[in-house]
Amino acid sequence: MNSKALRLGTRRSKLAMSQSRQVADAVSRVTGRPVELVEITTYGDTSREHLAQIGGTGVFVTALRDALLRGEVDFAVHSLKDLPTAQPEGLALAAVPLREDPRDVIVARDALKFTDLPRGARIGTGSPRRMAQLNSYARSHGLDMETVPIRGNVDTRIRYVREGELDAVVLAAAGLNRIGRSDEVTDFLSVDTVLPAPGQGALAIECAAERADLIAALGELDDPFTRAAVTAERSLLAALEAGCSAPVGALADLLGDGQIAKEMRLRGIVGTTDGSRTVQLSTTGPVPETYDQAMALGRELAAEMLAQGAAGLMGERAH
Repeated sequence: MNSKALRLGTRRSKLAMSQSRQVADAVSRVTGRPVELVEITTYGDTSREHLAQIGGTGVFVTALRDALLRGEVDFAVHSLKDLPTAQPEGLALAAVPLREDPRDVIVARDALKFTDLPRGARIGTGSPRRMAQLNSYARSHGLDMETVPIRGNVDTRIRYVREGELDAVVLAAAGLNRIGRSDEVTDFLSVDTVLPAPGQGALAIECAAERADLIAALGELDDPFTRAAVTAERSLLAALEAGCSAPVGALADLLGDGQIAKEMRLRGIVGTTDGSRTVQLSTTGPVPETYDQAMALGRELAAEMLAQGAAGLMGERAH
């Protein structure tokens, strides 16, 4: 058996390093080979501009993919929600491991729940998707709150609350779980209130398409249900022609009794960031057994959403 270390390309952020170490351990177990982390700095990590202005979260992915294509690393780990929907030439999505909790959470002052936030509460988020849904929820429930655009890592965002600049910040449950800080969550946002980003909570393990041996080994970590769900969610995103900075939420989950999944439900939402207009729909079908079936589920829901005026809400096209 080849005992040479496999090189895993990762971003340098605390979250990226944490999730990459977890994948490295799993890859070592299935391949019997040591895995070393290779830290790669991306433009998104060093730029202070708002993410939406520098091309959304895709900026984190490009540097890792370039390193893969140049052969500097053997495989890379991404947060799946950061991946652009088109798969690039020469690279393969070798595994989508079992998904973490896909929900959004809030970290609020005084351990407040979402519904207990005071009138005029200031809630920080860097995501147009979260803004659109929070503002829509506030409008429909007669709540008085303000969403405030922020960026920065988890520490920076939570510090805004600790220092009293904001009443709460919205973060992904999965990220906090992976860095061991889930005890700071003061409330989980139900997916009926805020649908997560397509692919949220899932990781993507990518390598060169020509490395058949490595694809087969990494494939041991793949979870078929997670892969089908995130494929349907990302298909919806792609069919809406929305980038990763667009205010689109999507979640595919399994419906069934007990251990047996009978169907997959896909929910999608798109809205203006001020929450004044949203299109939210869902569809249910047999659990997809192939990539094409999962893609079709997403495309069908997107077509229904577009028929109801979704395109005009994304601020990406002039109609």
